[in-house]
This record gives sequence, structure tokens and C-alpha cells, in this order.
Amino acid sequence: MQSTVTNRPTTAHAQAMRLAMIDSQLRPNAVSDPRVIAAMADVAREAFVPDTVAAVAYADVKLPLARGRMMNLPVATGRLLTAAALRDADAVLLIGAAGGYTAAVLARLVASVVAVEADAELAGMARQALVDVPNVTLVEGPFAAGHSAAAPYDAIIIDGAVEHVPQALVDQLALEGRLTTGLIDNGVCRLSVGRRTAGGFGLTDFADFDAAHLPGFALERGFVF
Repeated sequence: MQSTVTNRPTTAHAQAMRLAMIDSQLRPNAVSDPRVIAAMADVAREAFVPDTVAAVAYADVKLPLARGRMMNLPVATGRLLTAAALRDADAVLLIGAAGGYTAAVLARLVASVVAVEADAELAGMARQALVDVPNVTLVEGPFAAGHSAAAPYDAIIIDGAVEHVPQALVDQLALEGRLTTGLIDNGVCRLSVGRRTAGGFGLTDFADFDAAHLPGFALERGFVF
């Protein structure tokens, strides 16, 4: 009988790596919300990535997933969730479901999550990984469109780096709703947070951090002579 070779860590090894991620990556880098820390300590990150990268699921790097897509760094995701000031009763829109990891973390923090994924292969992976998470709804479609059918949302998390936040997403925020994202500015990624008010919406940078690029948010380029 043939044996199956897997790169997935044992349960004990994964737990040790998860604690190391919290102590060496999250806490020293202002992931200070104890609820976010507890959720990220509880979710098995290796369960949401391909076998080929499961052994390094907790490394401080972007992980390759499929067709050029990357999984966001743990600390970048942690900072975005912390800045969103999430509450138990919140309805949240997640842009960039990838393999489902951040949706699983959010499911422990808020009442409901709509997770949007543009890539069919990753959406299938996330759907399978989240099958036992009842308060997450996975939607396959373009990131920039969000999911207006379930709006308004108390918070929108763009789990990666984009060149701009389209108005279509801002319009899906409730008044006083929060949005966090990585924002690419002249080649530099800055984590940013904004709040929708009666007077409008604006983003404020709060940290320079690398983040996984999300497709579909490119700014229109002018003619170059």
C-alpha cells in the first residue's frame, strides 16, 4: 500500500507555530485587540492553504495560492482587523476571501460575514474549508463590486493591497461604518482605515506594511507622451 506524503504540520507543531506567530509577529506590531489575538490563536491557518505551503503557513511572508494570488501576511491581516474596531453584532464584508482564513477569523469576532472571492479555484477552496462555519456566506464575483445584496455593512475589510477603494464599496458601508485596506501609493503599501459619515468618506494611513496585492482595483492610467 502506498503512503501519502504531506507537508502539513502535525497538530502540535501547528499550535506551536501559531503561538510563535502571535508572540513574534502580532503582539510586537500593534495587533493589540485581545479578541483578534484570540481568534487568530484559534484558527488553524494551515487548513486554508494548499499542501505545498502548509508547512510555512505561519511565516511572516505572503504565501502563493493560485495563478499569482497570494495569501496576506498574518500581521497585515491582524492590523487590518484591529483597526476595524470590530463588534460582536457587526455585519462584515470581506474582500479577498482567498482560501477562507480571514473569513474564519472574522466568524469568531462578528455576527455575520460575506466573503467575496474573484478566483473560482480559491472560492472552491474557501467554500470547502468554511463548510462548518455557519455565519460566513461565500460569494464568487469581482472584488470591486462587493456584494450589495446584503448591504449595508458595519465594516468592510479589504484583506490585501489595492490602488484605490471604489465608490461601489463605500456605498455598501452603513453610516459610521469602518473600512480597512492596504493602499498602494507610489509603489508603497500603507495600511489605512476610514469611516463613512454623513459628510462623506476618507482614508487615513496608520502603518507602512507589505500586503498581498488584490486584482481588479487598478487606477486608470493617463496617456504618457
